[in-house]
Amino acid sequence: MPNAGRTGSDLPNSGSRNVRYRRATLAVVAAAGLFGTLMVPSAAQAADRHKLANLQLLAINDFHGNLEAPAGSSGTVKEIDPATGKEVATPAGGIEYLATALRQARIPADDSITVAAGDIVGASPLTSALFHDEPTIEAMDKLGLDVTAVGNHEFDEGAKELLRLQNGGCHPVDGCYEAGRKFKGANFNYLAANVTNEKTGKPILAPYWVTKSQGVKIGFIGATLEGTPNIVTAEGVKGLKFGDEVETINKYAAELKKQGVNSIVALIHEGGFPASSVYNYDCGAAGQGISGPIVDIAKQLDPAIGAIVTGHTHNAYACTIPDPQGVPRSVTSAASFGRLYTEIDLQLDKTTGTIVRPSVRAENHVVRRTLEKAPDMTALIAHYSALAAPIAGRPLGYIPADVNGRGSSALEKPLGDVIADAQLAGLAPADKGGAQIAFMNPGGIRSDLVYKASGAEGDGVVTYGEAFTVQPFTNMMQVKTLTGAQIVQLLQQQLSGLNEAAPKILQNSKGFTYTLDMRKAGADRVVVDSVKLNGAPIDPAASYRVAANEFLAGGGDGFPAFAAGTDKLVGASDLDLFAAYLGANSSAAAPLAVPAQDRITIIGPGTDID
Repeated sequence: MPNAGRTGSDLPNSGSRNVRYRRATLAVVAAAGLFGTLMVPSAAQAADRHKLANLQLLAINDFHGNLEAPAGSSGTVKEIDPATGKEVATPAGGIEYLATALRQARIPADDSITVAAGDIVGASPLTSALFHDEPTIEAMDKLGLDVTAVGNHEFDEGAKELLRLQNGGCHPVDGCYEAGRKFKGANFNYLAANVTNEKTGKPILAPYWVTKSQGVKIGFIGATLEGTPNIVTAEGVKGLKFGDEVETINKYAAELKKQGVNSIVALIHEGGFPASSVYNYDCGAAGQGISGPIVDIAKQLDPAIGAIVTGHTHNAYACTIPDPQGVPRSVTSAASFGRLYTEIDLQLDKTTGTIVRPSVRAENHVVRRTLEKAPDMTALIAHYSALAAPIAGRPLGYIPADVNGRGSSALEKPLGDVIADAQLAGLAPADKGGAQIAFMNPGGIRSDLVYKASGAEGDGVVTYGEAFTVQPFTNMMQVKTLTGAQIVQLLQQQLSGLNEAAPKILQNSKGFTYTLDMRKAGADRVVVDSVKLNGAPIDPAASYRVAANEFLAGGGDGFPAFAAGTDKLVGASDLDLFAAYLGANSSAAAPLAVPAQDRITIIGPGTDID
């Protein structure tokens, strides 16, 4: 059983830039190499012939700056109640509890490495985002994070900002947040193997990190999904190229082997979809119970890679997927927001320097809020919450019950309707763009509006901080002219092209209605003659003014029909429109009237595809 390991008092604080309780980093160089050959002995055979060393990996992913315990569905984990056998939602997450969980699970320092698979920051709640995620970087240092891959959200503010988070320095616009205190940067290692500068062709950050455990070299290769430019604003990925995950990781695995590094772990910000949402669902020995991009990636990665830690899809799984030689290999993900962590226990062959693959065991653990809070994390949250309080606590409006966005499995989400209506209301005036329809991308809805008070504001009160958690990107809004035919194309792109494998159903404003026939496939699921605006069929040849945030309006999330729009007018930010709508359409006596979710008619199965 793992022991308590390091306690909070053993950990370096954010100012201890030169203090490392973890292993020393070895030099990283970049040179082409050749593939090696992997021997995969059984655990028993290896024990007979070689001396073995135990190693523990503790893994998280998609934390997204959730320092405070996340609210609503974002703060629960589905599990089976052993007493009743029924599925229940267990409160989980929050950096105070995550820190305690990891410190209790962690075995002695030389035998444990803490890793992540991207999106540690970005799309963060206000307590972190208001300070450009510096609080989360500080928290991860205190937590003992050693290394992480970059995720797509690490590029929300562009490559220069990512480099600042790694290397330190005050924000170029907002400066330092406190007199006499300069941000020191991350004490852990960001890896970006497949993210290169378009001009130089070189990775913008180290492609891998090599360390030692009990004399054995271990290499970690970090990559994000190749499709990052499709889900990040153009400005965020300007000047960057995102390479194929398999090709890149295999290239660096060969390079590591040439350097004598035969124990390799891949950290990939790309993921899968398990057949069950229960956190400890068994995917099966051959991974039949998981689908999605990570399956094909895992099947092609060099067999020398002993384990694969993934992210991006916010799902929980600890599966095995066959490698190119048909040998099962561990592939894991710890959901999101610090609600889970993955414990991966394995053995290293000290003679060959390889991971003994049959020894690898992975299991997800719930970060339960019954744990004691880590005092250093409580202090960190209190510090930044006090700085943010004048902004975060401002009341914006009132709701009569939970209004689910992220927590809704329906194609048309209650909070999606509200956001689209807010955008239409703010941009309908002629001088604001004359919008007739508004669309919201579902991935931009980051949380729910929760009725229960998060602080002293009272039940049903929506604060600025809570609204920011729902829409943290503060994208500027745009209104464009699209033809009726282009609007139909837009609807079809929800289920075809880049979105065919994982459909993205846009949230649309009141008055715009249509039908999806889920018995069909791809673009044919859109029943074209059902598309109407205020009861009248959309005219393919007519022009309509359509509102969307700048990310979506630029063709992001696989919607090129938006990019073809003309006569662009730039409006207020999505968050400002959301805040104004809440204020204008709710009061303590008359809370917000939540739409009835009657804009998209569904025929057949598939109501939870997005």
